[in-house]
Amino acid sequence: MRHARRLLGLVLLVLVLLPAGAAGAAEGERPVVRVGTEGTYPPFSFHDSDTNDLTGYDVEVIKAVAEKAGWKLEFVETTFDAIFAALDAGRIDVIANQVTDNPERQARYGLSDTYTYSRGVIVVKTGTKGITKLSDLKGKTTAQSLTTNYADLAREAGATVEGVEGFAQAAALVVQGRVDALINDNLAALDYLNTTGSDDIEIAGTAGDEVSEQKLAFRKDDAALLQQANTALAALKADGTLAKISEKYFKIDVSVENSGDADLSGGRAVRSDAEIVQDAAWPMFRALLIATIPITVISFALGLVLAVAAALANISGSRILSGIARVYISIIRGTPLLLQLFIVFYGLPEIGIDLPPWPAAIVALSLNVGGYAAEIVRSAILSVPKGQFEAASTIGMGYWQSLRRIVFPQAARTAVPPLSNTLISLLKDTSLLSVVLVTELFREAQNAASSAQTFFPLYLLAGVYYWVVCALLAAGQGRIETRLNRFVAR
Repeated sequence: MRHARRLLGLVLLVLVLLPAGAAGAAEGERPVVRVGTEGTYPPFSFHDSDTNDLTGYDVEVIKAVAEKAGWKLEFVETTFDAIFAALDAGRIDVIANQVTDNPERQARYGLSDTYTYSRGVIVVKTGTKGITKLSDLKGKTTAQSLTTNYADLAREAGATVEGVEGFAQAAALVVQGRVDALINDNLAALDYLNTTGSDDIEIAGTAGDEVSEQKLAFRKDDAALLQQANTALAALKADGTLAKISEKYFKIDVSVENSGDADLSGGRAVRSDAEIVQDAAWPMFRALLIATIPITVISFALGLVLAVAAALANISGSRILSGIARVYISIIRGTPLLLQLFIVFYGLPEIGIDLPPWPAAIVALSLNVGGYAAEIVRSAILSVPKGQFEAASTIGMGYWQSLRRIVFPQAARTAVPPLSNTLISLLKDTSLLSVVLVTELFREAQNAASSAQTFFPLYLLAGVYYWVVCALLAAGQGRIETRLNRFVAR
């Protein structure tokens, strides 16, 4: 019991220090500006296959803007479908991820001057006939990130939109014949074709005649940052820096309209599956060690404390405590974990509770574990014969002493198998944490897959990592059960 209290105190200390450490990252007088980007959208935002560093056209542009504006940047990676929620919740200060200008975004956000001009294109499986323009998509199915401008174009054209995380996933669905087409930036499509060397898809036509304008996105009330960004962009255009960055990636200046056809040949080379896996193996393993496993351990420990408290409240004679416990359990079991993560990370800041990514992830996962494990603990306690309580009472033990010395040791043997399943499920549930800006094992796999435009070998490697850890947990479960057998009344 003394060790358990020490562990709980250590966990609470970690939770307190994490936000303090993040807050202390400010450097001198330079303001810290948090940049939201995908990290999985080449050539604009992706991870270099050799160094695993975040790079890309948009990344270099925002770094150049920061140099002119005097900002210190902190990059925050998340999915595009969560990126505006992160901006609204104050998790990031600016989006640098090819945000296309449209009236809805103009009304809600502060959009900078244009730094990229491009065109939307329709991509189909090679040899597909009858889809060359937007009107041909009526009654068809396209794959898009749901919150992009291109998803809106597809819907307006009468297409059914299937949500995906990024271009590479959409292209895979097109190749597999699961959707009819996708709409995306012509520069992203050219990068995909160049990087993969694939001839399975082709650009069938343009998505309308309008030129798309991409801008940095700020909150409406961050007028000062927006003005600084516009001043910096003007200076970067004037001194040729934007043109230099653009020509590095596209061999034309995409920061001006109608500058010609982009050429992405000679950029990122096609790599074999073995090279891709070799480059990604260590970053994925490191994320497993420094994020996935620690978050799992801390969340399970806190969740188990909540579970015991909820179970005891549920079986107590107090209607109030029992009612609170049942409502808590019902809410947790009746809502998806992904929704719980969004509420804790993006919803609570609206009422003044602003948790950094790690504490937010731990809070959400702990609450989830507590809700599910409470019923396991309750049933395990009730499985101990009532005679055990009575025997403890006859020798002068009080209620709490009976629980600690008699009931809990016997209940633990019954609870270990289902609690082990809960722990294993929790480990796998950490794969959802990229939506709250935590880079864990699966997020690293996504980074590598999007950069290489290859999925199967990298996701297979991620599966092996998860399976090995789960197998070790299952082996540990057997040893614990054996040790607890001595507490079972026979």
